[in-house]
Amino acid sequence: MRSPPISPAAGADEAQRRHSPLGAVLVTNGDVDHVAGLLTLREKQNFELYGTTGVLDVIASNPVFSVLDPACVERRPVEIGKPFEPVAGLEVEAFSVPGKVPLYLEKGDVDVGEEGEMTVGVRLTAHGRTAFYIPGCAAVTESLRERVRNADALLFDGTVFEDDEMPQAGVGAKTGRRMGHVPISGEGGSLDAFEGLGIGMRAYIHINNTNPILIDGSAERQAVEAAGWRVSHDGIEIAP
Repeated sequence: MRSPPISPAAGADEAQRRHSPLGAVLVTNGDVDHVAGLLTLREKQNFELYGTTGVLDVIASNPVFSVLDPACVERRPVEIGKPFEPVAGLEVEAFSVPGKVPLYLEKGDVDVGEEGEMTVGVRLTAHGRTAFYIPGCAAVTESLRERVRNADALLFDGTVFEDDEMPQAGVGAKTGRRMGHVPISGEGGSLDAFEGLGIGMRAYIHINNTNPILIDGSAERQAVEAAGWRVSHDGIEIAP
């Protein structure tokens, strides 16, 4: 793991090798890439699992997640708009953003852009500073713009650079918006949507492997950096 603060403690015995410093986990979406990591946290270590009722119900309905022993992992439902403290000194508030149900729950016509419990962003406040973490979002609405105004940091959905990126690459038929992800570029894209809001640091997260901003020196990477955005990577640390 490239993030030492959340890596197992160094040590020779089994208890140390299996130790995790994680005290709480918050899931913002029920899609596989949001919840599959929970399966790596099954070594009888105590932590609290937070999520909306809708997302926790999705996890509870899949028996594979029973490896998270209830004796060790307490599931705590989160109410939209109600702040809570998963760890001392950190205030967190979940809020709805445009999205959809997880891919494996799609049936018939899918309501992409629905604001409910299945896709949320979170406000993180500590030591007088506020960051927003929004790894999935189907559209940047005016209410979302106002919510993040003057934030110290914004970590935002950077899944695709162009809406039709995956069809162009020959790896899928769906556009970014159909998958519930606003593209970075183009009309209504996130690159320009947060301009003029007084946000301190902006970084793209949740980046698909088709997205050329992952390539150092690419024109797309240069465009986002010129606009004041950072491209996240494993082990990234954001200094206050």
